[in-house]
Amino acid sequence: MTAIDPSAVKACCAAAYGNDAVALLLGDSYHPGGLTLTRRLADLLHLQPGCRVVDVACGPGTTARLLAAEYGASVDGVDLNSSTVDVPGVRIHRGDAERIPLPDSGFDTAICECAFCTFPDKSRAAAEIGRVLRPGGQLGLTDVTVAGPLPGELSGLAAWVACIADARSLDEYAALLGSAGLRVTHRERHDAAIGRILDQIQARLSLLRISKTAAHLDPDVVNHYLDPARQAVSDGIIGYVLLVAEKP
Repeated sequence: MTAIDPSAVKACCAAAYGNDAVALLLGDSYHPGGLTLTRRLADLLHLQPGCRVVDVACGPGTTARLLAAEYGASVDGVDLNSSTVDVPGVRIHRGDAERIPLPDSGFDTAICECAFCTFPDKSRAAAEIGRVLRPGGQLGLTDVTVAGPLPGELSGLAAWVACIADARSLDEYAALLGSAGLRVTHRERHDAAIGRILDQIQARLSLLRISKTAAHLDPDVVNHYLDPARQAVSDGIIGYVLLVAEKP
């Protein structure tokens, strides 16, 4: 794969996920499985009222709001884009997953949904997540997986933003977390969630084309990545995983 400048990846991801057109395509949660999978993750983490949670790469704060409202958690979200979430129990910080602007051992739980694969320095990001967790704290992670070579169309900068270009296998994610002192205690496959979100994007793209709601979004550009991604899912190359890991 052609080398990609890490700063370009971060800037492009921040710009893309702050774009209203992306929200139109992906919906509120920005990740496969939507809020149903977020609740599954929260239940596996046994979130209780008062739990201190850090949501790494929190995006528009959808998960942070849900965890505060439905589980009574106290949530600090961290994202390259600053956003205001006017909800009790939620604070959003502008920051980088590779340099989380929060104190050591300050959190019971960390959550990272469909974002770890976009971090250029995954080892450092894993170490940062481990740093902010208290001993005995848990990480809940969901992300894209790959199980073989990706088509050439899925290796450029735009494919990084689409959470595909630098996705890893389930075992590689576990190894990266392990190198940061986080022991994987639970894993689940949710491969069908990838197919569903691709179908959702295709349907919304068709509506946008008809309504011209997002004139600055070129459907042909999106389809350039969407079609090979769908084929890779069909071939079993791209999937989706849920992991829970614990800091001893």
